[in-house]
Amino acid sequence: MSYPPYGGGGYPPQQPGFPGAPGYPQPGGYPPPGGAGMPTPESANAAAYGSSAGGLPYAPQPGGPGGIGFNQPGGYPPQPGYPGQGYPGQAPAPGYNPQPPGGYGGAAPAYGQPQGGAPPYGAPPAAGGYGAPPAAGGYGAPPAAGGYGAPPVAQPPGGYGAPPMSQPAGGYGAPPATQPPGGYGAPPGGHPPAGGYGAPPGGYGGAPAQQPPANYGGYGQGQGGGGGSANYGNVPGPAKYKIHEEGTLKPASNFNVEQDVQVLRKAMKGLGTDEKAIIDVLGHRSCDQRQNIKMMYKTCFGRDLVSDLKSELGGRFEDASVALMMKREEFDAYELRRAMRGAGTDEAALIEILCTRTNAQIHSLTAAYKLMYGRKLEDDIISETSGHFRKLLVSMSVGGRQENQQVDMNKAQTDAQRLYQAGEKRWGTDENTFNMILASQSYEQCRAVFDAYSQVSKHDIEQAIRNEMSGDVSSGMLTIIRMIRSKHSYFADRLYHSMKGLGTDDRTLIRVIVSRCEVDMKQIKAEFQKRYGQGLEAFVRDDVSGDYRKLMLALISGY
Repeated sequence: MSYPPYGGGGYPPQQPGFPGAPGYPQPGGYPPPGGAGMPTPESANAAAYGSSAGGLPYAPQPGGPGGIGFNQPGGYPPQPGYPGQGYPGQAPAPGYNPQPPGGYGGAAPAYGQPQGGAPPYGAPPAAGGYGAPPAAGGYGAPPAAGGYGAPPVAQPPGGYGAPPMSQPAGGYGAPPATQPPGGYGAPPGGHPPAGGYGAPPGGYGGAPAQQPPANYGGYGQGQGGGGGSANYGNVPGPAKYKIHEEGTLKPASNFNVEQDVQVLRKAMKGLGTDEKAIIDVLGHRSCDQRQNIKMMYKTCFGRDLVSDLKSELGGRFEDASVALMMKREEFDAYELRRAMRGAGTDEAALIEILCTRTNAQIHSLTAAYKLMYGRKLEDDIISETSGHFRKLLVSMSVGGRQENQQVDMNKAQTDAQRLYQAGEKRWGTDENTFNMILASQSYEQCRAVFDAYSQVSKHDIEQAIRNEMSGDVSSGMLTIIRMIRSKHSYFADRLYHSMKGLGTDDRTLIRVIVSRCEVDMKQIKAEFQKRYGQGLEAFVRDDVSGDYRKLMLALISGY
C-alpha cells in the first residue's frame, strides 16, 4: 500500500520551538485510520517518544529547536542527582551512576519490537501512554520492563547498553553462563570498563579511567603492578633485567682548557710541585676534557703533559695521574698488555676488561692494542691462555655480543634447558654450549637465562658450574656470571678485595676507579655499602694515603 500525497490528515502541527522539525509528518503525511502502511524512521521516532498531546510529550526548552533524544537542548530540566537529565520528580535509581551531559544518547528501538516499548497489539498502553518516561530514573536511567526498545523480560540494573553486572544467564545482551565475569573483551577481574563493551573507560570522549595493568602470563610481558592484575605463572618481565648506571665524575661545567693548561704548567714548573693544583684539574675533568688538555698543553708549551707528569710525580699518585691522561681504549689496551706480559697471566684482569666493555669499546681497544704494541690482541690471548678458558676470552675479544637483543623469555627457557643438558644432565660437561650462550647473548638475556635455569635445575647456575668445571675455565665462567648478574656487585667485590688484608692491589684499585668513575660509580658505591657495611670512601681513606688518596677520593666522590 502506498502513502497518500502529503496534505491533510497527518499529525497536528508541532509545538512552538520545533517548527518544521524533521521527521514529524506535516499535514497530509499519515494515511487515515485503517491504513496499513510501513512506518518510516520518522514515524518510529514519533511512536517511540509518544504523542499524547499531538507532539513531544514534554514542553520544549529554550535553545533546542529540532532536538530529539535524551539530554538534548529542549529536553527535561535537570534534576538533582541527575546532571543534565532526568524526569521531573523522579528519585535516583539505586546504584545509578550519573553520566556526563549527553548520557548514552537516544538508543533506537530494537528491531521487531513494538515502537516505544508498547505492549503487543490489543493490549492497553502502560500508565502514562505510549512513549511515557520509564517508571523510575528518567530518560537515560535503566528502563523498566517494557520500556523503550527493551525485551519483554525484566531487565536487571544497568539498563540498555550498560555493562552487565551480575547478569542472569540468558539475559538480554549478557554473555553466556560459562563466560567469566567481565564479558567479551573485558579485562579479567569482574567488570568491564565503564561505558559498556568497546567503550573507552570513563565514557565517550572522557579521560581514560585508571586501569590496573594486567599480565596474562605470556613470556615477555611486563610484570603486573597494581591491584587486580593477573600474572599467570609469575613470569618476570623484561624490564627486570635492565640496569640503570650513573657515574660520579661529571664534565666540568665551566671548563676552560687554556686556563687549565696554565695551571698545570705552573704547578710543575720550577722547584717543587703543586700536587693540589694537579688534583684539582685532573680529578675534576672528564676523559674527553682531559684529552683536550693534553693536546692544548703541547700546543701552548711544546711539551708532552704525560712526560712532565712522570718527571714531577712518583709512586701510585703518578700511576693514577698517567692513567687519567690516557684515552679509555688506550688505558684498557695498556692494562691488557700488562696482564699478559712477563711471567704468569692476570686472568682476573683479562676477564674484568673483556667481559665488561661494550662491543664498540672492544673494537676500539683492539685497534688501540694493535697501534700501541704492533700485535693483535687475539694472538696474545691465544699464546698466553689455553683450553676452554682461551676460547672464552677469544669469544669476548671479538665484540660480537647481541647488545640490542630483546629479552625473550621463551628463548631463555630453551637456553636454560640446553645448559642443563650440557652440564648436570650428562656425564662430563659440554663447555662449548656454556661458552656460546654466555658470550653471545645480551646481558639482559643472560640474566633471564640464569633465572630460568633455577627453575629447570635444583641448583643455581653458579653452583652448577662449581660442580661441573674446575680451574681457569671455572673461574672465568663464574666471573662472567657474577658480572652479568650484577656488574656493580662484581666491581664492588673487586675494589673490596684489592684493599682487604695486608697490602693493597693498587693496579686493580686504580683500574676500576679510573675506568668506572664516569660510568657507574654511584651504583658501585651503593653496592659496596650494602655488601660490606662501610662506605667506599671510608675504605679507601683507611687503606691508602697522601696525594694518591686525595686523587682517588676526588674520583669516587665527584667533588
